Amino acid sequence: MYYKVDYLYHGKKNSLTLKANSRFEASANAKKSIHGNIVIINIEETSAPIEATFEELKKSFIKFYKPKIKIDEKIAAIRQIAVMTDAGIPINEVLDDLVQNTQNPTLREIFQSVTNDINAGKSMSQALAPYEEEMGHVVMAMTKLGETTGNFPEAYHKLADILEKIRDNTNKFKRAIRYPLIVISALIIAFVTVIIFVIPKFKEIFKELGANLPAATKFLLAMESFFRHYGIFILVVLALLFFGVRYFYKNNKEFRYQVDKILAHPRFYLIGKIVNLSNMYSYTLVLGALIHAGIPVSEALNTALGVVNNSYLQKRLESVNYNIGKGMNLSEAFEESGLFDKMLLQMIKAGESSGQLDRMIAKVRDYYDLNFQNLIDNLSAYIEPLILVVLAGVVLLLALGIFLPMWDLGRAAQG
Repeated sequence: MYYKVDYLYHGKKNSLTLKANSRFEASANAKKSIHGNIVIINIEETSAPIEATFEELKKSFIKFYKPKIKIDEKIAAIRQIAVMTDAGIPINEVLDDLVQNTQNPTLREIFQSVTNDINAGKSMSQALAPYEEEMGHVVMAMTKLGETTGNFPEAYHKLADILEKIRDNTNKFKRAIRYPLIVISALIIAFVTVIIFVIPKFKEIFKELGANLPAATKFLLAMESFFRHYGIFILVVLALLFFGVRYFYKNNKEFRYQVDKILAHPRFYLIGKIVNLSNMYSYTLVLGALIHAGIPVSEALNTALGVVNNSYLQKRLESVNYNIGKGMNLSEAFEESGLFDKMLLQMIKAGESSGQLDRMIAKVRDYYDLNFQNLIDNLSAYIEPLILVVLAGVVLLLALGIFLPMWDLGRAAQG
């Protein structure tokens, strides 16, 4: 937020506008920015200055048109870092080589900035922190793991394996959903084409012959009239709705939380299962790797939380960290979250009591991965019944609406 700070300096009243997270921070920043003793008179929230608003719009515009980093490019760069650092080459030399050979301009710019920061004395995780959105939470988590354990190459080899697994799952999901999307798209195009181009022809025939029209035909004629008069308006509203939802999802935390809550609900057919299984797999994948590396459980939980993309699931998993801080053991904290089945809780409890928590977390990870793979493999089988029902409904509507009146056309023509 922006704050207007009124202050006294050498007996004169002045004011300045600055950006801060709170009034306290605004007061501290004002004192830092003005060298000398000042007396703060008043601090109040204000709108952003025009130049600041313009600068934010400029950054958003540049960011929108920047080439995105493909996951294959990211994997190749991370694998190269792992191999070269494993061979004993200093990290700054490795990054210099990546800057010279990386084709993606966004990735090259990031590596150049990281190289400069490392040469200035920062750690790899500190240098990557400003680019967490571009590089991803998993990259940040595994970078911190490599620095903590002192085995950076192994952490980045593991990171490349994780990203390859995520890429393979994403590609598998896209292949599974491609056929249903093609069928649904073709069905929508065919239906709209019939409504716009075919129904008007029959409309004139029905009007001239005065046939007694059934309810299905009247419904189709009403849809044709609605599309003819409000078609452009419908497209504009749908476009505005799409971009509006996308904007608020990215910029409004409460809106995003409510949408994520709906998407993660178990009763939301297929989507709920996909969201839950994919997020819990990523969470247990990173958590198990961190615990196996010897990272304390509380720290591993905080780091693994960053790979959960759904804000609703993330908030429920935050309760695990909170309950651990209150003195609960891990299995009890997981049970309180309500996200784990009893069988998984028993496995985690057994791992805690036997000192093999990392192995049991790996088993839980494999459980989520297996269920996710089975769901993706059978996705077409789950969706096909819905497609058949919709297809049958559309065909029935068109058949009743167009061909039923034909029975009356003969009698209407003779009359």
